[in-house]
Amino acid sequence: MASRQPTFSSDELLADAGTDKEHLVQVNIWLSNISTFDEINAVWDQWIVPGTAPGCATVESRLALPDIKVEIQVLAVLPDLD
Repeated sequence: MASRQPTFSSDELLADAGTDKEHLVQVNIWLSNISTFDEINAVWDQWIVPGTAPGCATVESRLALPDIKVEIQVLAVLPDLD
């Protein structure tokens, strides 16, 4: 499934920033074609940790390059380091 790659990149980027998907506070998803909403939503449901889903907006938009089908922006907090 082509839409899986962005979620894997998100895990790596979050780890590089010292956080993870359990600390997301907001997600924005842009789709080049809104007809893929159910597909990306299914991938999202498999990727997100149950009980930690942040606010999320998904919209259709023309993306920067024709080959890009999904763009995801995440905002996360750093975990407490007690």
